[in-house]
Amino acid sequence: MMTGTRRSSRGIDQGWWLCYNSFGKQEGPLSKKRIPRQPQYTEASGGIGISLIPVPLRIDTVSRELSELSAYPDEKLATIISEVGFHCILCGKCCTRVFNGHVFLLDRDATAIKAIDPDALEPAPFPEFCDQHGMFYVSGYALRAQDDEAGSCWFLSEGRCRIYDKRFTICRIYPYMLHREPDEQGKVDWRQFSGIDEHGEYHTGIPRDTCSAAAADTKEYELAYLRQEMAFLEYIRDYFARNRLRHVQKIYDDRMRTYVKGEEIRVMVFSGGRLEEQRICKG
Repeated sequence: MMTGTRRSSRGIDQGWWLCYNSFGKQEGPLSKKRIPRQPQYTEASGGIGISLIPVPLRIDTVSRELSELSAYPDEKLATIISEVGFHCILCGKCCTRVFNGHVFLLDRDATAIKAIDPDALEPAPFPEFCDQHGMFYVSGYALRAQDDEAGSCWFLSEGRCRIYDKRFTICRIYPYMLHREPDEQGKVDWRQFSGIDEHGEYHTGIPRDTCSAAAADTKEYELAYLRQEMAFLEYIRDYFARNRLRHVQKIYDDRMRTYVKGEEIRVMVFSGGRLEEQRICKG
């Protein structure tokens, strides 16, 4: 069993600032097995650097990861879930950005939020592209956080979820996961659990059918995440070609600097198979 981080990073006010100025350089050479789907940021010259890997190669990477994930045995993950024996103690840590970063939403969950409370949505941080006109593009929405020290979830109240019966896919499967990412030594392998020994209780008995259901739900979420990323990349490939757009790193850097200084920026969010324009500013 390998631990890792869930499909998240940081939020708009924290995350957009940090994606500008607080990520270390990637160690080691890129290979086809290590091609990142998300931007890779550095602190070089006080700015950022986005991965300039061509979109077709990114699409190929996601396609191969989809194939590998589809072939991963459900019962292998179910066995790991059983062995860990995680039991939630209702500490609420997983519902804060301090502990978990931002919550990236599948399209179906973003659609559900629009019906519950549209103000709970914000463009996910770490936009993948910026065109020559200064427009950013990101692959989905994130769940907004409250303006408190912990960055509590928008729907968290007095330590409890206000919409627990309607909570979102990533909330339902947490802390389980099933994706490949590098460890501290750079070794890329499957990760199945987030934050082990940092929350909850362990080695409790879980019925096998419950473990199997959790494994199936986790794998289904991870597949949906990759399919959404694939759809975004294919859409951007065609949209940029059709509208004679291109990613320009210098404009990306310049616009992010103006954002940090308080200027509004525009972000196209991929949702429901189309782009939705949002405007955000820091603070």
